[in-house]
Amino acid sequence: MPAYQVIILAVVQGVTEFLPISSTAHLALVPWVFGWRDPGLTFDIALHIGTLAAVALYFARTWIRVILLAFGRDVWPAPPSDPDRDLYQNPHLFWFLVAATIPAGVAGLALERYAETTWRSPFVIAFMMIAVGLLLWWAERAARLSKDLGRITLADSLVIGFAQALSVVPGTSRSGITIAAALFCGIARPAAARFSFLLSTPIIAGAALHAAFKMAQSGIAPDMRLPFALGVLISGLTGYAVIAFFLRFLQTGTLKFFIWYRMICGIMILALAIFFRDP
Repeated sequence: MPAYQVIILAVVQGVTEFLPISSTAHLALVPWVFGWRDPGLTFDIALHIGTLAAVALYFARTWIRVILLAFGRDVWPAPPSDPDRDLYQNPHLFWFLVAATIPAGVAGLALERYAETTWRSPFVIAFMMIAVGLLLWWAERAARLSKDLGRITLADSLVIGFAQALSVVPGTSRSGITIAAALFCGIARPAAARFSFLLSTPIIAGAALHAAFKMAQSGIAPDMRLPFALGVLISGLTGYAVIAFFLRFLQTGTLKFFIWYRMICGIMILALAIFFRDP
């Protein structure tokens, strides 16, 4: 696998995994558009490990606090300037995240075969890019955006969790669909993104472990060891930077750019599929 393809695909994964624009769509479409060979399961695992490391490291302190609070341990209080300060108003948040993870886990196991074959069609990807873009637009206009993580309820978490189950369809975007659901629940943009990223951690970990179990039977081919290492490193560093950027951006910004990006990208994918290439 050429080094330039490794770098491009790892950067694409790191950027698109956490922005509401669908990593699956971009990783399927970049090789399709440029005529590259499928990088294969080994490289896919590397990218998942990289983005898992990014979100786990960025939210390590938050996860420690959420877990300790769930078991009644308030040993690491947050000062007023800390973004985690709202966690202390919601000691049940860990259990809400556990409940919200279940729908996506079940959907991933039940629908994996379709997600990796039939649904990777550019027509499906284009439709979901546009549909979720419209959903985000509607959420931006209709939502009150007043709740922080301290006011999220079990009902809110389950709504977001069932929405995350739709991310098994390529083109949906895990962060896009969960942020849209959170906005409809009245959760403010920064809190919606934080909840989305926390909720994504066990799902990304599960996907990486599931794929690694498959790879364990054959191991890493010698010619894939360097691409594997580079994929982990580059996707991890890129993903960490993107999380930090997106959370800062949402303090004052809206999702309009990402909505327009999804709409334009979906139309372009549809045009390419119809007029220029066999799907």
